[in-house]
Amino acid sequence: MLLYPVYAVLFAETGLSAAEISSLFIIWSVVSFALEVPSGVLADLLPRRLLLTAAPLLTGAGYALWTFAPSYPAFTLGFVLWGAGGALRSGTLQALVYEELARAGAADGYARLIGRSQAIGTTAAMAATGLAAPALAVGGYEAVGIASIAVTLLGAAAGLSFPESSGPASEQGDTYVQVLRNGFAEVRRAPPVRGCLALVAVLMGIGGALEEYVPLLARSTGVGTSAVPLPVLLVAAGMAVGGWLAGRGTRWAAPALAVAAGCLAAGAASGHPAGLLPIAVAFGVSEWAIVAAEARLQERITDRARATITSMAGFGAEVVAVLTYASYALGSVWAGPGPLFALAAVPYLVLALALWRTR
Repeated sequence: MLLYPVYAVLFAETGLSAAEISSLFIIWSVVSFALEVPSGVLADLLPRRLLLTAAPLLTGAGYALWTFAPSYPAFTLGFVLWGAGGALRSGTLQALVYEELARAGAADGYARLIGRSQAIGTTAAMAATGLAAPALAVGGYEAVGIASIAVTLLGAAAGLSFPESSGPASEQGDTYVQVLRNGFAEVRRAPPVRGCLALVAVLMGIGGALEEYVPLLARSTGVGTSAVPLPVLLVAAGMAVGGWLAGRGTRWAAPALAVAAGCLAAGAASGHPAGLLPIAVAFGVSEWAIVAAEARLQERITDRARATITSMAGFGAEVVAVLTYASYALGSVWAGPGPLFALAAVPYLVLALALWRTR
């Protein structure tokens, strides 16, 4: 998505104030929150391939509004469509992939497959960051927008190409309310499911939120503003490697998270640009652990509420991310990025100890 690294600049150059841009991000978050679990229930009622086809089309429609009718109302509706598309995809993809692999007798390959797909996605985002500048220079925001719309159309085609051998829960007589109740009941009566849900939510929420502050951490170590994208790309590369290695050595999750905590604390406390290397390692381990936790969750839930429960994990991750943002904002009154990143190592260490105790 070539628009991703430059859409905030597009908003500003259209004349939006910082407050108006912030309000757009709030709308995006609210839509994602509101639709996360309901979309998961839909994915247990309707053909998942249909939702995976519709999701990028909604996002593409939002990009089209931004490209051809740039204005605050168009940006608002675009974020609503983007949030809806993201919610439709969240939980749906994991549920479909796991069930089809299980029916093929290859469920043990889920973590490896999902991890590698995320690694490719991270690599594509890095490439988009590099391509956005020349595309913007040649054709302006219209060229960047058209390229992004084309990518969503390719995404819809990819969604349509997925195999889906099982029928939705609606064909088994379940209603929307019944599927939702099934999901909550399964989480309530199964402690292993609750544990996996919490693990996925915490890892995804903290990792996703901290990633947004990497540029600030890099700048605090003395890296020049023009060179800030380099450490950002380093961290992204670490995440790509972690995703590519997903599914391997999962029995070492507890010590690996302990190592990640140490790398995060040491790298952040160093105050030196070289400290971003162990931080990239920490992000890579976190990405690897997230996929392992998602795989454990998929192994423990049933098909009739699979997407619903997976979406609950996504909702929990959003909650943890918001709490992380709030904690960072509060902590920034007294400390800089380095100490705050070092403190963020504590949850990883707690998770490592919890996993060690429950082995």
